[in-house]
Amino acid sequence: MSNIGFIGASGLMGHGMAKNLQAKGHALYLTVHRNRERVSDLIERGAVVVDSPAELATQCDCVLICITGTPQVEALFNAPEGLLARPKPGLAIVDCSTSEPASTAALRARCEAQQVLFVDAPLARSAAEAEAGRLNVMVGATPQAFERVEPVLRCFAENILHVGGPGSGQVVKLLYDFMAQAICTSTAEAFAVGKRAGVDLQQLVAVTTIGAVNSGLFQAMS
Repeated sequence: MSNIGFIGASGLMGHGMAKNLQAKGHALYLTVHRNRERVSDLIERGAVVVDSPAELATQCDCVLICITGTPQVEALFNAPEGLLARPKPGLAIVDCSTSEPASTAALRARCEAQQVLFVDAPLARSAAEAEAGRLNVMVGATPQAFERVEPVLRCFAENILHVGGPGSGQVVKLLYDFMAQAICTSTAEAFAVGKRAGVDLQQLVAVTTIGAVNSGLFQAMS
């Protein structure tokens, strides 16, 4: 997969992913709808800007999507010049967004009808780790599909987990986000109560840091 299309390279996560794909020797093709400044470095290093998702799907072996979520991903398929307008035979589309499982299943069926591979591969970690090529990726795919896309994901990921069949990546990501939100919410509530009770909040941080409740999310909040 030498020609890689990328949708979302101007985003916080997408820029680092695209940069690392380019650094690993892939020819990079982009769609840029608003802020070209965010991808100027990629263009200077040879990335090609095209006018539509349809052009990416025509010219590339693999198209990666890293945008906000389900409505935006669906729009890439439903537009007149969308990803399935005239896809290259054997095209692989990898959705690294956090999308709804039902929508992912419907899009995968549409892709299969046109002999296009659709893989869900949502992400974890931060924009800084995207720039460093150290993201975590949760892949939902058949073994054959996983084997095909794994080398591309290796360009920007430190940990790639094949979590199950098609659609499993999005389910695991949503469960992961649920746990993360629970940790953040309970931490915020605990510190609010502690403040009202007159507790030294720095001591609460110290106690938590050396205990079993400590986590990366707690440290980010504290």
